[in-house]
Amino acid sequence: MRWLLFAFFAVVTVAVVVATLLPLTHSDQWWIRALDFPRIHTGIVAVLAAFLGLAIRPRALAIPIVLLIGCAAYQGVRIFPYTPLAATDIALKPDTPMERRVTVIAANVLMGNRDHDKVRALIDREDPDILFLMETDAAWMDALSNTLARYETVLREPLENHYGAIFATRLQVTDARFVYLADTKTPTVLAELEGPAGGAFYVVGLHPRPPVPGEDTGTRDEQLREAARLGDRTRAPVLAVGDFNDVAWSRNSQLFVEEGSYRDPRIGRGIIPSFDATSWWMRFPIDQFYLTEGLDLISFERLEAVGSDHFPMKAIIAVSPR
Repeated sequence: MRWLLFAFFAVVTVAVVVATLLPLTHSDQWWIRALDFPRIHTGIVAVLAAFLGLAIRPRALAIPIVLLIGCAAYQGVRIFPYTPLAATDIALKPDTPMERRVTVIAANVLMGNRDHDKVRALIDREDPDILFLMETDAAWMDALSNTLARYETVLREPLENHYGAIFATRLQVTDARFVYLADTKTPTVLAELEGPAGGAFYVVGLHPRPPVPGEDTGTRDEQLREAARLGDRTRAPVLAVGDFNDVAWSRNSQLFVEEGSYRDPRIGRGIIPSFDATSWWMRFPIDQFYLTEGLDLISFERLEAVGSDHFPMKAIIAVSPR
């Protein structure tokens, strides 16, 4: 029995060390980048394996136990900013006047999801000023046609490849269009809007491809880099939203934040996982809301499931008049 425990301990230790070290290579291989996602799970397994090693033979297994503790500590450092123990990156400003507030909802509705009524009901209830929907095919366009009719500006890009998009707003629009940054199959929204009390700002909405078998992350990472620079920050602040298909604590997400001088509302408030809505234990923060200086945050929350594998995300922001 002891030898079986030892073999199990050895296998788990190797797996934890490999899962911790490989992402440090910055390779764009899909299976390596996918290891960025379960950092919490890897850290928990590392701690449990360390206790198992202590129970088996602590002196003989001292080195692997120390390695496991080191891996758990490293994963904890990466996750720590996304816990309530960390300082917040953006202070909430709930006293902001109502006339400056803008409600934004971003949701990956899942192309094959046919619970159209749930999405319509959510939009009716929340009545967002800005709506960004992803994975919208022709069926979704038809199902939401009456709902979208209430918006003065609607951009539609129905695609059958899981990367269709809808962008709708009732705010005054200076410019709004889809752009293709790194390929011809995944559109990105770039819009310049006017706040309800004045003050221009940009909205960038994107949905790059995920790290899955046969899909390395080079294109996704390039799209994120290019999207980080969209919008003229010398002229107006920027709001970036969407299903990034990358966790908030990954190197590429953090480079996106640094490149665009963004602030992350999750920092200091909790992970607030948005995917997978169909699983209770494998959930990750991959649907992002990032703001630059010049935009205030009133609230940030995850909404209820609407039949998709993603939860809709909602933020209320405030635009400073200029």
